[in-house]
Amino acid sequence: MSTAVKRRLTPQEYLAIDEASEIRHEFLDGEIFAMSGATFWHTLIKDNLSQVLRNKLAAKDANDYYVLTSDQRVKVSATGLYTYPDILICCGEPVFDEEIRNTLMNPRVLIEVLSESTERYDRGAKFGHYRQLASVQEYLLIAQDRPCVERYVREPTTGDSPPAANRWVLTAVTDAAGSLLLESVGVEVTLADSYDRVVFPPPDEPQQG
Repeated sequence: MSTAVKRRLTPQEYLAIDEASEIRHEFLDGEIFAMSGATFWHTLIKDNLSQVLRNKLAAKDANDYYVLTSDQRVKVSATGLYTYPDILICCGEPVFDEEIRNTLMNPRVLIEVLSESTERYDRGAKFGHYRQLASVQEYLLIAQDRPCVERYVREPTTGDSPPAANRWVLTAVTDAAGSLLLESVGVEVTLADSYDRVVFPPPDEPQQG
């Protein structure tokens, strides 16, 4: 009795599927994974923060920064992951993948809004992929069920160590009146702006997707 081997897709085949679909997909090791839809509050947090970042960075120099949201595909060359961060900041000239068009390869800041279905992945395996991107200097995780923003900042090691060997230092802000400095782009964001008009669930109610 033979066992059928599932054929792995090429990056080009993934692109054809992803661009023809109404939903976004991640791609890794020849397999595609549909990305789940977001809640109203997840979307509001993402849009609040992206707008604040655009305004603050435009005040510095609008031509030096790009703030993009979850329609922008990113590739991690070291691991082969193609994915869609909730928010990213790219500084200077964008670098695109030669094989998969419109796929960014040099974000400086990556931001994910956590949900019950993605939190474990965003904190673990996905962060592991993101750490392989030498351009990434900061990674933010934003809770949607309570005021909490966690920022991981890369601290490079000496010598020619690969990006994954760098240390990442965590700062967490849970005060609804608090703020957080994004050092790699030189702007400060407040939790009040990020959570503007967001309604948090009761403490015993789990967050949604």
